[in-house]
Amino acid sequence: MRELTKAEEQVMLILWEIKEGLTKDVIEKMEAPKPAYNTVSTVIRVLEGKGFIDHRAIGNTHIYFPLITEAQYKHFAFDKVMNNYFENSYESLVSFLVKEKNMDIEALDELIQMAEKLKNKK
Repeated sequence: MRELTKAEEQVMLILWEIKEGLTKDVIEKMEAPKPAYNTVSTVIRVLEGKGFIDHRAIGNTHIYFPLITEAQYKHFAFDKVMNNYFENSYESLVSFLVKEKNMDIEALDELIQMAEKLKNKK
């Protein structure tokens, strides 16, 4: 799997939400100012070439749908962040959240409790 560009991610988020649709359906879900039809169509073709989406043809019309789930992409993206920025260390990640993102003690306690529950399930 490859990382999505911002434009590709925007299209994928919409396709994950609507499950399937035409190019015009994707554009309708976009915020203003909406990109040109040809721009969105190009992004869709790139996503198809990368294996993120496919289409079903009905005459000259293409109905696009995701091949990769949002959960699969989140897993990939999180793993990439963990590898590239936190050296696969959850301690480094939590330290970053506490120091840089001002994670409060209550949220940290919830995170610890969640980790303990997951640890006990193993």
